[in-house]
Amino acid sequence: MNPWILAIRPRTLPAAAGPLLVGNFLALPLEKFSIWVAVASMVCALLLQIAVNLANDYFDHKNGIDTEERVGPTRVTQSGLLAPTAVRNAMTLCLLLSLAVGSFLIWHGGWPIAILAAASMLGALGYSGGPYPLASHGLGELAAFVFFGLVAVVGSYYLQAGETTTASWLLGSAVGLLNAAIMLVNNTRDIFTDTKAGKKTLAVRIGEAQAKVMYQALVYLPFGLIIAGFLLGQLPGFPVLLAGLSLIMARKLSSDFYQYSGASLNPLLGKTAKLTMMFSALFSFGLVFVV
Repeated sequence: MNPWILAIRPRTLPAAAGPLLVGNFLALPLEKFSIWVAVASMVCALLLQIAVNLANDYFDHKNGIDTEERVGPTRVTQSGLLAPTAVRNAMTLCLLLSLAVGSFLIWHGGWPIAILAAASMLGALGYSGGPYPLASHGLGELAAFVFFGLVAVVGSYYLQAGETTTASWLLGSAVGLLNAAIMLVNNTRDIFTDTKAGKKTLAVRIGEAQAKVMYQALVYLPFGLIIAGFLLGQLPGFPVLLAGLSLIMARKLSSDFYQYSGASLNPLLGKTAKLTMMFSALFSFGLVFVV
């Protein structure tokens, strides 16, 4: 496989695409809805996700976290497939491109979007790098929840509507929990090597047994949130019903996560990302019929 494809980690991109899909489809009935804003927000999110992946590859190698004992998918910097400077430059390019696209979104959405853009850029760099890497201090799952849940869904809706709603916050929380589950799979798989490297992820801090319990909570709670949203009259029933179909996949992944450890968790990383996309796509598709 092309090393740049490995570096980009396509299996993780649904984490960025899913919430933008939900936020924009939620705004679809609005007269002011702009397809250009929707496309730009999606492109910006994907560029930031790729930048995060490249930064993680580069900084984990630079900080000695990725070693030959690594059980996860191949890291291009650690394995020598790509030079560290090439990965760092590609990360910088993605950040600059996201800033260029984001400039249009800032012009359209004003100062609140400027704040979110600055926070997202800092989050992309600070996840693995900087003086206090979020991933090394047990904050990776929280960062995924905030940036690829609340910021992505609520921010994309705000761009279209100029305001936020209870529905956007509920859906942002739901998708954010699923994206946090992706991060938890990654960190649970790497407990042994992260512990040796001194990387104190949430999984390292709470241990594998509790991480397995937490994974269940992260993949099941989103369904509770959207059902609560329906019962409270904040979310329409048909999208909730459609998204509920992905509960079948959530149950299967929860069962598998309990059974496997280490490298055996690798397939669940991509499958959990697919769950995020399935949940998001089904809910978004359902929204078309309630417009």
